[in-house]
Amino acid sequence: MSAEVLGDRALNRATLARQLLLRRVPLSPLEALAHLVGMQAQVPLDPYLGLWSRLEGFRPEELGRLLEERKAVRIVAMRGTLHLLTAADCLVLRPLAQPVLDRELARHPQHGPALDGVDLDAVLGFARPLLAERPRTGPELRAALAERFPAHDAAALAYACRNRLAFVQVPPRGVWGKTAQVTGTTAEAWLGKPLAADPPAGDVVLRYLAAFGPATVADVSAWSGLTRMREVVDRLRPRLTSFRDERGRELLDLPAAPRPDPRTPAPPRFLPEYDNLLLSHADRSRFGSPEHRGLLSAAWVQGGGSLLVDGLLRGVWRLERDRPGRRAALVVSHVEPLAKKAAAAVTTEGRRLLRFLAADAVAHEVRLARL
Repeated sequence: MSAEVLGDRALNRATLARQLLLRRVPLSPLEALAHLVGMQAQVPLDPYLGLWSRLEGFRPEELGRLLEERKAVRIVAMRGTLHLLTAADCLVLRPLAQPVLDRELARHPQHGPALDGVDLDAVLGFARPLLAERPRTGPELRAALAERFPAHDAAALAYACRNRLAFVQVPPRGVWGKTAQVTGTTAEAWLGKPLAADPPAGDVVLRYLAAFGPATVADVSAWSGLTRMREVVDRLRPRLTSFRDERGRELLDLPAAPRPDPRTPAPPRFLPEYDNLLLSHADRSRFGSPEHRGLLSAAWVQGGGSLLVDGLLRGVWRLERDRPGRRAALVVSHVEPLAKKAAAAVTTEGRRLLRFLAADAVAHEVRLARL
């Protein structure tokens, strides 16, 4: 018997349900971080908006407290990008991502050649206890490396430390309402525990499917940045169920994972500048057409984010404030006309977003504009 076919809308609703975007849920920030297998965090405050769109009664100070209490950390992991992870996940996901960071280091157009012939073991042997002694800023680390290894490019050596050591960005960086330059130490020093010596790739794939599935093997690779994932997935097959997408490709999933009716309503959701929902599949058709993504990419403004309408990527947004900061406007640029009911729902959700992002403003306005 041929496998059941899941259309793009069915995949959309399944992924939205697992990403906690069909309805806000009563989870704590720590529980949500664990379920989502971390959140993109290149922009320090992106996880706050991401959780605001997913959780009932989310309070940003709760997430900031997790960082300060070392229950969550900011560290490079999947795809070689900065993520906010639970402390427990950091110890597993960071060593799992090491091959990704090794490739990135070797292929870096500037630092790769500068590290040719460098004894990295000696560099790391010097940097590890230095960072464990106390967290260091980038200039502090580069200065120490330049003094100890004057014959080599200090910036390249620091980049090697970033990729070869489990480099945690410590608070107040990433804490709501606070600003600080990047300051880091090793995960082992910060958390007081060793990294997993043999991280369980199979368990991580199962967690990926729980948060992003149904998915192809290529999707798993796109999310993780790792190669040879088919071997891992094949070992898991007895625990998985198989489907096909509209293009005939095999989709794998957890048997009991939620796959809502494709007709399930999906309310408007504002996403931050970077959100794993839109970055964790090789084929992103479940979130809309490539044409729309191209138009929205051209309209995207740094510091803004994306808008989902009926579960699909339909707009981008930016926050504008007057010079005194007393008035705040959410400017939403969208593709295709919005029906009256959809426009009203976007406006209502936009006003909620303004109360979250610009609580100090005395006047809020949502402006919708067709691209």
